[in-house]
Amino acid sequence: MAKALTVRAIEALKKPDVRKEIPDGGLPGLYLVIQPSGVMSWAIRYRFDGKPKKFTIGPLPLFPLAKARDEASKLLRGVSEGKDPAVAKSAQKALKLDIVDDAIDEFIKRYVDKRNRPSTIKERKRLFKKDFRPKFGKRTMKSLTRQEIATHLDEVAERAPIVANRLLSLLGKFFNWAVQKDIIDTSPMEKKIDKPSQERTRDRILTDYEVRLVWLASGKLGYPFGPMVRLLLLTVQRRSEVSGARWYEMNLAGNDQQWIVPPERAKNGKEHYVPLAAEAVKEIGALPKIRPAEDEEPIFLFTTTGVTKVSGYGRAKKNLDAEMLKIAKEEATAIGQSADKVELEPWTFHDLRRTAASGMARLGVPVHVVEAVINHRSGSIKGVAAVYNRYDYAEEKRSALTAWSTYVAQLVS
Repeated sequence: MAKALTVRAIEALKKPDVRKEIPDGGLPGLYLVIQPSGVMSWAIRYRFDGKPKKFTIGPLPLFPLAKARDEASKLLRGVSEGKDPAVAKSAQKALKLDIVDDAIDEFIKRYVDKRNRPSTIKERKRLFKKDFRPKFGKRTMKSLTRQEIATHLDEVAERAPIVANRLLSLLGKFFNWAVQKDIIDTSPMEKKIDKPSQERTRDRILTDYEVRLVWLASGKLGYPFGPMVRLLLLTVQRRSEVSGARWYEMNLAGNDQQWIVPPERAKNGKEHYVPLAAEAVKEIGALPKIRPAEDEEPIFLFTTTGVTKVSGYGRAKKNLDAEMLKIAKEEATAIGQSADKVELEPWTFHDLRRTAASGMARLGVPVHVVEAVINHRSGSIKGVAAVYNRYDYAEEKRSALTAWSTYVAQLVS
C-alpha cells in the first residue's frame, strides 16, 4: 500500500531519470508526477464509463500538498456523482471562448499561427484587428447572425473590395473552427455568403513607352524608391522581396553576381537564386549603405532608418506617376503635340513583374525559364517531373535577365 505523502518527503525527492508517478497513500487516486527536469505536478487517475482516465490538477508549488488533496477530493467526488473532470474543463474553456475576442485569440494561436507563413499570419491578424474586432469583438459567439455578417462585409467592400473578400474567406475558416471546438453549435456562415466583390485577374502589361517612362521617372525620385523601382524592373522579383532585400543576400564580386532570396522571404518558402545583370549590379553599387548604428553593418538595401526596410509605397507610387506624366507632357510639347491631352493608364508595382515576364517571352526566353526567373513552380513542368526536376536553370536565368536588362537599356537610350 502506498505511503501518505508529506511535505518533507516531497522536498526530499530527487530528479528521476525518467518520468515518474508517485501515488499518495493519503488520498487514493491522487498522484505526484515528477519529470526528469525536476518539474512536479498533481494528477488524478479514475475510471469513467468503464474506461481509465487521467486528469491533471496543476503544478507545484501552485498546488501544495494540502490544496492538491482538497482539489482531488472534489474532483473524485464529482466522478462518483457521474461528472467527468475532463469534460467539465472542456466546457469551461468553451464558455470562456464564447466572447468573440477570446475566440479569435485562440483561433490565431491554435490555427493561424501553426498553418501559415509569417506574412499570412500578419495579414490575418490585421484583418481581424481592423475589420472585425472593432464591431464584433465584445459580442458573444452565439449571438452573431448571418445577416449582420453579410451586411458588415458589404460595408467593408464599399471601402476596400478585395479586403472584404479576404475577410469573408477568413471568417469562414474561423467559424468552422469554432464549430469543431464546440464553441458554437452551427456557423452563422453555414449558408453560403457570396463574395462582396468580383475579382478579376490583372493582365496589365506596360508598353515599351511606359517602361521607358518608368525608368526615366524613377531617376527623378532618388533614393530609396527610385532605385527600388528600377530593381523591380530588372530583377523581376516581388515588391516585398525587393523592398526587403538585405546586403548579406547579395554577392556582387567575381563573374557570378547574384542575389539569394532566403526561404523565409520567398513566397513559396524556397530559396531563390536571382542572377544580377550588369545594370542591376550598377544600381545596387550606387546605393548608400545606411547603418543601424555607427559600429554595425548595414542590413537593408532600401531603408531610411537602417533598422527597418522602406515603407510608404502608396505615396512613392503617386510621386512616380506624377514624374512619368510630367516627362510625357514635356516630350509631347517638344514634338508639337498638346500636353493637355496626355494621359497615362493606371498600373501597379506588380504590373512591372508581369511586364518583364512578358518581355522576356517576347525575346524568345522559354516559358519554363521565365517561370524559374520569377520563382513560379506550377507552370510548364508539372506532376512527377516537377518533383524530380531540381535543375535551377542558373545559366538560362542569367541569360534571360541579361537579355531583358539590355532591352530595357535600349528602350531608354
